[in-house]
Amino acid sequence: MSQNRQVIIAEVPHGPLEVRHFALRAGPVPSPGEGQALVRTIALTIGAGQRAGLQGSASYAGAPVAGVVMGGTGIGRVEASNAPSLQPGDLVVGPTGWQEYSVHDASQLRKVPAGADPALHLGVLGTNGLTAYFGLFEVGRPKPGETVVVSAAAGSVGHMVGQLAKLHGCRVVGVAGADEKCRRLVEELGFDAAVNHRAPEFRAKFRAATPGRIDVYFDNTGGPVLESALFRMNTRGRIVCCGVVSQYDTDNPGPGPRGVPGLLVNNRVRMEGFLVFDFADRYDDARAALSNWVSEGKLRPWTTTYNGLEQAPQAFVDLLHGATVGTTIVRVAD
Repeated sequence: MSQNRQVIIAEVPHGPLEVRHFALRAGPVPSPGEGQALVRTIALTIGAGQRAGLQGSASYAGAPVAGVVMGGTGIGRVEASNAPSLQPGDLVVGPTGWQEYSVHDASQLRKVPAGADPALHLGVLGTNGLTAYFGLFEVGRPKPGETVVVSAAAGSVGHMVGQLAKLHGCRVVGVAGADEKCRRLVEELGFDAAVNHRAPEFRAKFRAATPGRIDVYFDNTGGPVLESALFRMNTRGRIVCCGVVSQYDTDNPGPGPRGVPGLLVNNRVRMEGFLVFDFADRYDDARAALSNWVSEGKLRPWTTTYNGLEQAPQAFVDLLHGATVGTTIVRVAD
């Protein structure tokens, strides 16, 4: 433990994110204080919402600042502990940031079983899975037989939303940005249909994929896809506003979709945003359900994995360009 490699924000991005907006540096390994633990990062996860933080549009993330370690969630091993609840060797999930070593209060860390798969605890049993679970079931409230549409359907949250809706007895339509992603959603995850929003005939194909219109639309993108969904909503449909990835990687976000509030009023559509933190007191119950579905083979988590801390900036850029599927994970150590 002679040094702590870290990825810092070299420059707050203006315009599309580039690898040059980050830099690799080495610093001293921190020492835990009273009630704290030193954690060595094994793997970290990257999500599109982190781009909103760099943009300054995620109020819960605070204002972006250059020269600091890029934030993020990771899974790691306790190397030293001054907290009675944690012992060296324990595996924990917490806000490690993009670095090899970090110090945390014990209350910031969640213990996971020894030998646990980092991908599971950073994906389906982490923020992504919880977001899919509570966004769909608590905000969207689908009923069996209804049509659920999800955008960014091959992404970290979207691919789980679709599977959960299928488990609930719904007809599921995914919207993704490539024909190959659409194929995999149908053939591998059991979506009833999937439409490429980049196709010239997208609107016609979207109408054909939703002949009974839409009861629940789970929105991860905003922009033109949200607008298309607005015009296809059934009376008393529900729109779950989870993310706006089409607006993150730019200095000049586009205007909101047409039809608001007119279509909401005329069709009595409920459009509601949420943060997964709203449901923190129910995380354990959700994780138990998600874990059971995974072990039974009913829920299949996707991941895209990069190796080496230095690959984190490229992984982030690739994610925003639509080059990844499922949860994007960077393996930092064995």
